[in-house]
Amino acid sequence: MKKTSLRCRRADSFFGLHYDFHAGKDCKDVGKTLTPAMIRELCRVVKPDYLQCDCKGHYGCTSYPTKVGTPAPGFVRDPLAIWRRVTAEEGVALYLHYSGVWDTRAISAHPDWARRDEKGNRDPNNTSVFGPYVDRLLIPQLKEAVDRYDVDGVWIDGDGWATAPDYSRRARAAFLKATGLKRLPVDAKDPHYEKFMDFCRKAFRAYLARYVDALHAHRPDFQVCCNWAYSAFMPEPVKTQVDFLSGDYSLQNSLNTARFEGRYLAQQGVPWDLMGWSFSGRFNEGTFTTKALTQLQQEASVVVALGGGYQTYLQQRRDASINHWMISRLGRLAQFCRARQDTCWRAQSVPQVGLVLSTSWFYHRNPKLFGDWNRANAARGLLYALLDGQQVVDLVSEHHLEARMDEYPLLVLPETDYLDAAFRRRLVQYVKKGGRLLVVGSAALNLFQRELGIRKAGKPVTGGRWLAYDGECDGLPVEIQPVAAGRGVRQLGAIYAHNDTHGACVPAATVRRLGKGLIAAIPFQVGSSYYKGSTTVQRDFLAGVVRALFPSPMVQVVGSHLVDVTLARKEGQLVVNLVNTGGPHAADTHVYTFDELPPVGPLTISIRLPNCPKVIRMEPEGVNVAWTWKQGVATVMLARLDIHTAICVRCGK
Repeated sequence: MKKTSLRCRRADSFFGLHYDFHAGKDCKDVGKTLTPAMIRELCRVVKPDYLQCDCKGHYGCTSYPTKVGTPAPGFVRDPLAIWRRVTAEEGVALYLHYSGVWDTRAISAHPDWARRDEKGNRDPNNTSVFGPYVDRLLIPQLKEAVDRYDVDGVWIDGDGWATAPDYSRRARAAFLKATGLKRLPVDAKDPHYEKFMDFCRKAFRAYLARYVDALHAHRPDFQVCCNWAYSAFMPEPVKTQVDFLSGDYSLQNSLNTARFEGRYLAQQGVPWDLMGWSFSGRFNEGTFTTKALTQLQQEASVVVALGGGYQTYLQQRRDASINHWMISRLGRLAQFCRARQDTCWRAQSVPQVGLVLSTSWFYHRNPKLFGDWNRANAARGLLYALLDGQQVVDLVSEHHLEARMDEYPLLVLPETDYLDAAFRRRLVQYVKKGGRLLVVGSAALNLFQRELGIRKAGKPVTGGRWLAYDGECDGLPVEIQPVAAGRGVRQLGAIYAHNDTHGACVPAATVRRLGKGLIAAIPFQVGSSYYKGSTTVQRDFLAGVVRALFPSPMVQVVGSHLVDVTLARKEGQLVVNLVNTGGPHAADTHVYTFDELPPVGPLTISIRLPNCPKVIRMEPEGVNVAWTWKQGVATVMLARLDIHTAICVRCGK
């Protein structure tokens, strides 16, 4: 198909919809009930910048009549031709959902393409990135789709997050040749295991670059994304020529996925979006239920407040058609997001608290090639605790801090037992020059014990200890390293052996001056503890430690702990985003959907500014708000927060 018009490129796209259905052996009447009218109505009611539709799912059958590989068993109409014709007429970009490494059918047809595990067993689902799959199927098939349908890009699923250590003959030969070793390491006890894992990661990056570069060479304006690549699942610099970054929420606890992953993608310097799931449930139940509009709006707000694009995921029926009844709801969701686009999209975060997700730690002794939902749980828990204390937090790795470390008033290092030596030295110098560093967890203390001015006061203990802070006690079900503070070290809170504040105790946190800055320690795993089960005492304790290190943040919000705060700049104005994070989105996994979100407020928002504001507006309401100005702080009173609002400040000279 000849390219006939220009659609909105992904870098210029804010809102989209994703559809897929992973065609399989059961799909014998593909296209039967799919009509141009339903896609046209979708385009005109929702007005998306782009649509993504199914092309090839994890099973490996295509949902269009391919001549490369294996098509679904039967077609009544060609759905991809219908999607493309209507979207082209409506000026909407069209992207493909395509499963990469995960292709069950390709392995069935070509067993030699499979990854093998350490026992030599063939992986039934995942192909080897050392094999010919990428050249003989993935690239030719996507070229076919580009040429036949003039699609604008592809969202590659089942790729980086699906790949695993590979013991296939090709991988074995390549590794032994590169290293000169005689055998492949099979477990973490082998001294060369880390070298092998890094070799497999390098091979995946080469595989990714191979198809990205080949598709760009075939058509330079074709846009490519690999789901979760260069996110917190793969926390490293973007060195492949991907056109945009993206990832899809977890099925449940979706809001917290967005809180964490959005903060990482926002730092990567590449256009990005996150995909919310429009439905909830459990995978083993076979039936999902659609989320209420309020729930979808709340999940979208987190991404929009971070400056990203947003898309939502809906399932196509087994014949590639769509559920018509959802269109009006999607239209209202789009209107909610569009009302905030001008204020929030592409805004740049203002450094306040930097939570460090170390790349070197992430890959050190990681049993996965890249991430999963558990590797960074301690960092997730620490982020949630900081956000619940109304801190403004960025999620950053070493490469983000190379030129910007000094811009962060406070850096927080979560439960980390390994750091690159050069980065550790940089953190110490950052403190000595005036920065503040909070080190969390018993293992992380070992990396900075001398600088912290503390000594171990016994062996680590797990459980059976209580945190006392501000007149409250809280059980600690995690590892605690008792410490004794040296001279000049301030102590915050206390840890007791009983649920009582009598008897012997050890510090719950320490703070020490180091050069011109401050370095602090929390000798227990507050992030892991908060992730397992959030508590008010740990939240308030962490907030107290942060205040001791960083007493004058640019923004302070008082009135509710159910408010996520972000701080950004866009087009000469300061934007304070407030998101209501209430509701049962994470507290109860038995709650699939909810349509009520209790408002929070009144809220007091204090904004520290270099000059008196000229105007303060509330968006998307478009209302000028009253404020007071005293000693460099503008204070705004907000009677209630329903889901999301942005306080926009323009200052005078």
